[in-house]
Amino acid sequence: MIRVVLVDDQTLVRQGVRGLLELLPDIEVVGEASDGEEAIEKVPELKPDVLLLDIRMPRRDGIAVLQALRDQGALPPTLVLTTFDDGDAAIAAIKAGAKGLMLKDVTLEDLAGAIRALAADRTAFQPAMTESLMAALRRSPPVAPDASTAEPLTAREREVLHLICAGYSNKEIADLLALAEGTVKNHVSNLLLKLNARDRTRAALKALQEGHLG
Repeated sequence: MIRVVLVDDQTLVRQGVRGLLELLPDIEVVGEASDGEEAIEKVPELKPDVLLLDIRMPRRDGIAVLQALRDQGALPPTLVLTTFDDGDAAIAAIKAGAKGLMLKDVTLEDLAGAIRALAADRTAFQPAMTESLMAALRRSPPVAPDASTAEPLTAREREVLHLICAGYSNKEIADLLALAEGTVKNHVSNLLLKLNARDRTRAALKALQEGHLG
């Protein structure tokens, strides 16, 4: 079972998400929190496999929760859920350690897929959120690539990078591009090396910041 904690200040939203997730045989909601302070207290105790986290909450918002749990070494793979297609907030969430971003109007199928992806140490970015991220980063001052990104990306690596930013797994990328999964893994390894990123989330953020997806 994938153990999940829900954090949202709206009781109806929490109850609705919990009710939907309880329909699934492989996901168990083990706890809830109604604000950031409560989340910071409960999450280290409950040790969920995945944290579902709202961004805008009283006392402490989702960004503060991410930062506090990260500083404690108690941050589980976190999927940020929001009603706002806010690229700036999404960037802050990724920098604070979020592994996925989705709007609250997501379907149960997509939400469950995202939870399973994070539990399997992958990322999950809803395409609409990816577009808002790119728009927000285009509004920001450009970041010059460092020496580690001097080597240009190949056309195939750019294709793989676009799909990573959209939250696709290696297997899904392989299916979409008609490649062997091992070939995709090699492309991902090359991307991490060229972008000097230790994981897929940071590679996606750095690619957006440095304009590799333009």
